[in-house]
Amino acid sequence: MLAKRIVPCLDVKDGKTVKGVNFVNFRDAGDPVELGKMYSDQGADELVYLDITASHEGRKTFTDIVRHVAAEVSIPFTVGGGINELKDVDRLLNAGADKVSINSSALRNPDLISQIAKNFGSQVCVVAIDANLEAEGLWRCYLNGGRVPTEQNLFTWAKEAENRGAGEILFTSMTHDGVKTGYANDALAKLAEMLHIPIIASGGAGEMEHFRDAFLLGKADAALAASVFHFGEIPMHTLKNYLRESGIVVR
Repeated sequence: MLAKRIVPCLDVKDGKTVKGVNFVNFRDAGDPVELGKMYSDQGADELVYLDITASHEGRKTFTDIVRHVAAEVSIPFTVGGGINELKDVDRLLNAGADKVSINSSALRNPDLISQIAKNFGSQVCVVAIDANLEAEGLWRCYLNGGRVPTEQNLFTWAKEAENRGAGEILFTSMTHDGVKTGYANDALAKLAEMLHIPIIASGGAGEMEHFRDAFLLGKADAALAASVFHFGEIPMHTLKNYLRESGIVVR
């Protein structure tokens, strides 16, 4: 059985780590390089850095941050935000990232998934999906950091992403994001049943039990969280010990 991964996520805006609730109301959570190094030292398995504004200057700043992170951390990290073409991928991998995460750009141009997989390998391509549970029970995919609804459904889009060569799916439930009531385990379990690639659960972690449930009920391969780590609510080693005691294999 493969070990389950714990993945702190750092949303970067104007060179700082921020955290919001339901994709709005951001507050400052600290320096992204220092936080990344701290998580690496504490035993996190991977990190995800998202440039959440990804404006043109932001991108230049962000490449510098990626370079600094690569020099400080000893675990793999994924970088996302504003990746629209192969040269963006090339630039971030050259700066030291291990994987890239694409979201809006993949929905707008699904062929980008195939291009990244073909040029850099599937393991480099993480397709991130922000989906909201709508009134009629449909998981609708959103663009631009949860701002713009699309016609795509979570499950059909995740399957298409896999077929096009994605190496992992990072599914964030906008409904659960930042509210700390647990992950979207039913949707995660359905994804796990359909797909043959790893699924990273995101959105909803508030207690250690939520991580356990994402692995046992949601069948996720990794669980991503932000505020519970950034604000010291759940120490990494405490979480890993708890998961081991719950019968879950972690590194």
